[in-house]
Amino acid sequence: MSKVLLHTPVGVRDIYGKECAVKLTIENNINKVFNLYGYHNIQTPTFEFFDIFSKERGSVASKNLYKFFDREGNTLVLRPDMTPSIARLAAKYYMDANVPIKLCYNANTYVNTSELQGKLKETTQLGCELINDNSVEADAEMIALVVESLKASGLTEFLVEIGHVDFYNGLIAESGLDEDAEVELREMILNKNDFAVEEILNQNHVTGEVKNAMLKLPELFGSVDVLNVAKELTSNKKALTAIKRLEKLYAILEDYGVSRYISFDLASLSNYGYYTGIIFKGFTYGTGEQVAAGGRYDKLLSQFGKNAAAIGFAVYMDQIMIAHSGNIQKTDYEYEVIVYEPKFRKYAFSLAGDLRNNGIKTELIPKKKEIDIHEYKKFKIDDGASKVTYVSKDGAVIL
Repeated sequence: MSKVLLHTPVGVRDIYGKECAVKLTIENNINKVFNLYGYHNIQTPTFEFFDIFSKERGSVASKNLYKFFDREGNTLVLRPDMTPSIARLAAKYYMDANVPIKLCYNANTYVNTSELQGKLKETTQLGCELINDNSVEADAEMIALVVESLKASGLTEFLVEIGHVDFYNGLIAESGLDEDAEVELREMILNKNDFAVEEILNQNHVTGEVKNAMLKLPELFGSVDVLNVAKELTSNKKALTAIKRLEKLYAILEDYGVSRYISFDLASLSNYGYYTGIIFKGFTYGTGEQVAAGGRYDKLLSQFGKNAAAIGFAVYMDQIMIAHSGNIQKTDYEYEVIVYEPKFRKYAFSLAGDLRNNGIKTELIPKKKEIDIHEYKKFKIDDGASKVTYVSKDGAVIL
């Protein structure tokens, strides 16, 4: 058999043994938090019609989608992002509902891009979506849920950086930049290229208060005091309304008792065009990437026929795993093993039954003559078994 068959394609990988146990343990812990907050699990298809993720939905670029065709010739894609799928689901099954809808999920997403060298193309996301609530209280619940989810993942030191797209959008509208210049400016801001930002503004003859505010954007991050600084930089009504929303949000987060995990970044932007209000990202030590991200997307559901406000976030499990570097002591992987001589099968079955009735995961293995009992022990202990018992003519002996 060719060794090529043993390898995975670039961008995907196997997860097995203790690592898989750690991943599942963290996922279960996070999902428990979701459920405790009243969010209900859903599942959407791994692939959907291409139009669900078209440019108008503001998701991943078409060139970075895994595309294929069904028998009828329809273009299908592996989902690159969960939010449009959930927006579609909500519009289909909750079209006439007006009360808040709380949904959560655990799913894999797929992005086919050569721009992310060395990064996974299949990733696991756990997230929540709150639909039919445009209040600042909903914003705060979502941020508090991010904090509790990251704590449930085992992280102790992290920050959730919060911004608001309307602070940036207000300045852009006032600057008069055309679409091409704005796209270029956004990229330079995301790359923290201050010199390029100033050059773009000069080339497009942006002057005065709005120019000064945009040049100061990279400095507008840190504690809640940043909001006061931002208010002094602009008289733009849209930008100031965004700041006022963030101030109200912070007051509620203080009531939640999570303000120590909060910082602000008014230059925070997203490549996803569907965000309309607050946006946020979670960061921790050990990984250069965000471990969680989300925001408000009040106009996305209307593209599926339902006029409803919405806000959501995703926790990126692969980055959580990198942050932990495997340093999770207790997992759901712990189990015991009973290796038995075939003639003592009934006794071994009885022992295993007692252990399982007490909630102890127990693996039964009939011993083969050609395999030494110590080989069984070494393999299972190395694999993570807490105890190996040998059932033979000498009774049940713990190895």
